[in-house]
Amino acid sequence: MPKLTIDGNEIEVEAGLTILQACEQAGIEIPRFCYHEKLSIAGNCRMCLVSMERAPKPIASCAMPVGEGMVIHTNTPEVQQMRKGVMEFLLINHPLDCPICDQGGECDLQDQALFYGFDRSRYREPKRAVREKNIGPLIETSMTRCIHCTRCIRFATEVAGVPELGATGRGEHMEVGTYIEKALSSELSGNMIDLCPVGALTNAPYAFSARSWELDKTETVDVLDALGSNIRVDTRGSEVLRILPRVNEDINEEWISDKTRFACDGLTRQRLDRPYLRRDGKLEEATWDEAFTAIAQKLKGVAGKSIGAIAGDLADCESMLALKDLMAALGSKNVDCRQDGARLDASVRAGYLFNSTIAGIEAADACLLVGTNPRHEASVLNARLRKRSLGGGFPISAVGPAVDLTYPYEHLGAGTDALAAIAAGDHAFAKVLKAAERPMLIVGSGALTRPDGAQILATARRIAETCGLVTDGWNGFNVLHRAAARVGGLDLGLVPGAGGRDVAAMVEGAAKGDVEVLFLLGADEIDMSGLGEAFVIYQGHHGDAGANRADVILPGAAYTEKNATYVNTEGRVQTGRLAVHPPGDGREDWTIIRALSAVLGKTLAYDTLDQVRARMIETNPNFANPNSVESAPWGDFGADGEMDPAPLTAPIDNFYMTNAISRASATMARCTETLSPSQPRRTGTDG
Repeated sequence: MPKLTIDGNEIEVEAGLTILQACEQAGIEIPRFCYHEKLSIAGNCRMCLVSMERAPKPIASCAMPVGEGMVIHTNTPEVQQMRKGVMEFLLINHPLDCPICDQGGECDLQDQALFYGFDRSRYREPKRAVREKNIGPLIETSMTRCIHCTRCIRFATEVAGVPELGATGRGEHMEVGTYIEKALSSELSGNMIDLCPVGALTNAPYAFSARSWELDKTETVDVLDALGSNIRVDTRGSEVLRILPRVNEDINEEWISDKTRFACDGLTRQRLDRPYLRRDGKLEEATWDEAFTAIAQKLKGVAGKSIGAIAGDLADCESMLALKDLMAALGSKNVDCRQDGARLDASVRAGYLFNSTIAGIEAADACLLVGTNPRHEASVLNARLRKRSLGGGFPISAVGPAVDLTYPYEHLGAGTDALAAIAAGDHAFAKVLKAAERPMLIVGSGALTRPDGAQILATARRIAETCGLVTDGWNGFNVLHRAAARVGGLDLGLVPGAGGRDVAAMVEGAAKGDVEVLFLLGADEIDMSGLGEAFVIYQGHHGDAGANRADVILPGAAYTEKNATYVNTEGRVQTGRLAVHPPGDGREDWTIIRALSAVLGKTLAYDTLDQVRARMIETNPNFANPNSVESAPWGDFGADGEMDPAPLTAPIDNFYMTNAISRASATMARCTETLSPSQPRRTGTDG
């Protein structure tokens, strides 16, 4: 490990670090614009200049590796003058937009100009102006502000894997943009807004809405996919104005998907803000007492076996537990959290988790994808797979739809034949898995919703067992969920009891009249036309499919409007926090079920959030360990039998509209219109 002297202090650092990184370790902050920890080194801005003894000229600290015996000066008058000179050049063409720039208050250029800026401009020539670029409905451009740091270009090429941004021209005529004007097709494009240090790229839907210092900031978690990305919700009054990522290296690093970032306008549209009752075939406003009374009257004399409950994709753990307890009190075993009909066994936790963990992808050395398109199902996780792929020594093969995943892979076919051959050890990729030290397999939840989903799950388990995916200290068997509520529901046992009905059986029973009352906890993805004459109670926050079919509507709270618990696809228990209160008469979901239980004479045994969470821990001890991943014991799951040779299909047709919130979003509607799913995409190599 080399030793060097920085500002008179000798330090020892790892070989391969840059001088800038060594200075950071020594507690010395170096100004920079182009350097970013997650991107390759460009050395464009020269703001990080430092002085090195015996060097003929100043050096860019972000690009110079450390060496034994180096003597670095970061704060001498000469270094200060260098940085002031660089800042003066950067500001030559920069417009005086600070009063109207959305980056104001959060601008790196503004902050550093405070320390290194000159008090006046000595530039007398005409300033450069750059025509604005149309790169889609999500990013507002003001390219005259651009300082050519190329962070956006490097992100698009290296992290997102969609090399659609680049630079044309040289010197003063250089411009950053798409080579042919088009909308960016990456599901991660919004992260360029965070990376841009000057306000050349800003949040288009948020434009001119607020200043950063006017916003209240709440740290919480995202629920629009099953990854559980850590986010910050910025609000003013009762409205969510924007969503930003929080750094969590174990989950989302510092990225979030465009749906997570931009669908927040859907939180204010098509909201259910008061109870409704269907009278004479028409939904009419009602009071809470009227709604509860109507439910109580309908349930009188109805046997437990004729009552069913389905939890939707956005439900929190507290409300699912309350729903399960209420159904048990009513004598019903018809309860299910698997709204999509996935053939998952709740009794074996390892059979429905992403056991390798999200961060563990970087330790894997081979991967098999089964019936999944992680680019749409979990965009940030797909970026992690791409990151590992770029590191080399990570062969990837896929069974299922041939789609562009942004990294090379071998396509083994769309049907299940290759899967059976790998399980039998007859396929070439089985040898690749066996030869790897830490191989992994990712089963998409869409593959498990087929009628032969249990057989596909069992085949994937056999691959894990026969190809060495499960060893001491490593479990490479993974299920990639799409719904934030799925793992939490399975952990809480929201599956049919002995003799109970699953989702498909409840829908079928409703059509036949065997299920007389059906409680939908935010469940919008089932076939509402097949519910027959069943009395439907819908509890949720948006007027989506479930609310349109309901006989009684109970207005709940969206994920930004309650203190709630969610479990992500790897089994990590996380806490979401209230940022704004629900609109109108909306209430936190578990409190609605608790109040209904009292009206029904089946009062649940908890009155506070802490008591509900204590009951969750009693149900499953994993809830006592938030923000950690508990390894699950391996077991037998799935069902033996022949798999249907029909092709495995992608479960998501439109990335931008997968739940009630994103379907209500005007921004997501514009994305759907601009970035049509029919747009041609590259595919992996056929094998």
